[in-house]
Amino acid sequence: MSELARPRKATQDASAIIVINCGSSSVKFALFAAAQSLSRLRSGSVDRIGLANGHFHIADADGVTITNKTGFFSNHATALGQVLEAVERDASTPRLMAVGHRVVHGGAECDCPVVITRALEARLRKFIPLAPLHQPHNLAGITAIRNVRPDIPQVACFDTAFHHALPRFAILTGLPREFCDQGIRRYGFHGLSYEYVVDALHGYGVDLDAERIIIAHLGNGASMCAVRGGRSVETTMGFSTLAGLPMGTRCGDLDPGIVLYLLTEKGMTVERVQHLLYEESGLLGVSGFSRNMQDLLARAAEPAAAEAVELFCYQACRHLAALTATLGGLDRLVFTAGIGANAPIIRAKICSHLEYLGIKLEAGRNTSNSRIISADGSRVTVEAFPTDEELMIARHVRRLLAKQPAVAGGVRP
Repeated sequence: MSELARPRKATQDASAIIVINCGSSSVKFALFAAAQSLSRLRSGSVDRIGLANGHFHIADADGVTITNKTGFFSNHATALGQVLEAVERDASTPRLMAVGHRVVHGGAECDCPVVITRALEARLRKFIPLAPLHQPHNLAGITAIRNVRPDIPQVACFDTAFHHALPRFAILTGLPREFCDQGIRRYGFHGLSYEYVVDALHGYGVDLDAERIIIAHLGNGASMCAVRGGRSVETTMGFSTLAGLPMGTRCGDLDPGIVLYLLTEKGMTVERVQHLLYEESGLLGVSGFSRNMQDLLARAAEPAAAEAVELFCYQACRHLAALTATLGGLDRLVFTAGIGANAPIIRAKICSHLEYLGIKLEAGRNTSNSRIISADGSRVTVEAFPTDEELMIARHVRRLLAKQPAVAGGVRP
């Protein structure tokens, strides 16, 4: 066993947690000191895995580039091997105590982060059809780390966990009861982002028990969540990551009759329909050229681009208004994720149709991306700030392993 792979025991003060988020052809990661502050030490990515022009980048806490190289990374195992080697050979960073993974779907049983075992991996593979864009790659990252560093504990943190306690009526689909008993129900996603925002609001002094809150996670994947007492009571995504708002490449809510029509009348295969709904629809499908909101806004004079933007904002208004019915009103609206935190035009478009709810933005604050963007006289407080799912995962890993010192010391259950 090499020095890099040698098991070790380490105190949290002298250790680090690496957070991994695997996509189909990329690995994003962040390294955190496991001390109380959980300061971010490094962040980076390996992109274009499997292609000749792969790219590996690492930056320090100030965003200064440490590693920037191109090469061929044949698979996730190769990419993650490079990441771990670079991190552990850096004498300025603490030694790793654990790896935290974002896992999109945990099913009905997983309501909190858990140490990964082979049995858990086997169960999580059953959810691949429910999140085909994410789950296979999340699991590939887990397998790759185990192959490279079998001694290091891995922790799965689930995007579904925050919604685990949704009210009974919020999880039902309208199908016969036996299907719900078989796991065909609404789950909700983006939970790590919502959990971070709730924690942030608590830190800002918001009375979570008193306020009715909607969080709009608007990015390449987009959803909204109604929060009461710091808990999810309704969300726009459901059984799969297709539901709710139109997204970068996903369709959002769709009459199921359309799917039946595509299968029976258009002769499409199940695989072809799945690819259409997950990877060819949304902003990309409507605009015809891009899934990126920034690209669409830059070409807003073109009818197809303008229509894609307006559809996104229209559906956001519709879903946001519906969530207020669940809450019985609205006291606070938070925009987050790539579009929500960084696109003043989109925020303004959405809020301009919701003044009847008491939402009123202050144009200067919105344009300058202030945290509070509502006008002084707005009955609803409107905020916009970035989410940090990686930090949320690091927090979960540290809390879990503090309760399981044998695992933190390198002894797997």
